[in-house]
Amino acid sequence: MSGLRRGLAVPCFGADPAGLAGLGTAAEQAGFDGFFLWDHLVFSDDGEGPPVLDPWLVLAVIATRTSRIRLGTMITPVPRRRPWQLAKETVTLDRLSGGRLILGAGIGSPAQGDFGIFHEPAGARVRAELLDEGLDVLAGLWSGERFSYAGRHFTVEPVRFSPPPVQRPRIPVWIGGVLPAAGPVRRAGRWDGMVPLARSADGELGRPSPADIAAVRDEVAAARGTAAGFDLVVWADLETEAGQADLAAPAYAEAGASWWLENARPRPGWQEAAAARVARGR
Repeated sequence: MSGLRRGLAVPCFGADPAGLAGLGTAAEQAGFDGFFLWDHLVFSDDGEGPPVLDPWLVLAVIATRTSRIRLGTMITPVPRRRPWQLAKETVTLDRLSGGRLILGAGIGSPAQGDFGIFHEPAGARVRAELLDEGLDVLAGLWSGERFSYAGRHFTVEPVRFSPPPVQRPRIPVWIGGVLPAAGPVRRAGRWDGMVPLARSADGELGRPSPADIAAVRDEVAAARGTAAGFDLVVWADLETEAGQADLAAPAYAEAGASWWLENARPRPGWQEAAAARVARGR
C-alpha cells in the first residue's frame, strides 16, 4: 500500500475488555502494523456516555499476546493525567511490549465530559499549557537521568525514574490536532509525529486531504530542518470494501504520510464492523 504502514484505531468502549484485547491480538495475526485505542473517561458532556474501559490495561493484555504490532493510545489527554504517573504506566507498557509503544497525545475532548465534570481545567488554552508541560516532564522522566522541572503547572524536585523505556531516546510521541489550527502543528514539530484531523462541512472530524498532509509536512520540515523520521498519520474511516484504502493511499504517500490509520467511529455495530475489517486482513 504505497509503503504506508497500516493500523487500526478503535474506541475503548464496551463492557467486555476481552473483546478489545482479542481484536488487538487478531490485528497482529491479520498483518496490521499498529493497533490503537481511544482514551476517554465518559465521552459525553452530559455524563451519560457509553460504557468505557481503561485503554492501558487492555493494551497491557494485548502486549503479552503479541510480538510485532505497534501499540498505543489515540489520543491520550495528557492534561488530565499526572505526568509522573503516566511516565510509569508508559514505561511499563513499553517494556512489557519489548519497545512497541507509541503515545498519542493531545489536549483531549470532550472538554466537559473528560474534564469539566470532574472539575479539571476545561479551557483549551490551559489544557494546551498542561499538555506542553506534561510532555516535557514525561520526556525528562523517561530519560533515566536525574531530572527536575519548574513550570507554571507542574513542579518536580530532582528525581531519577528507573527503569527507562526500551525505546531510546524515548517513547515516540504523536500529537493529535484539528486543522487548520497552527498550535498542534508547531507542537508536533517538537516531537515524533502528528495525527492531523480535518472537520467536514457537517462538523464531523475525519480524514484530511493530501494537500493538508503536505502542508503539515512542509511546516514540520521548516521547523526541524527536515521531515525525515517524522511520522504523518492519515486518520481514515474504517475500510468497508477491500481496496478502498489502496485507491486513496498513493496521494497521501506522495504528500509525506507514513501511516494509514483506519478509525472505527462509535456508531451502532462498530464492534462487528471492526472485527470484520480485521478478519479481512491488512
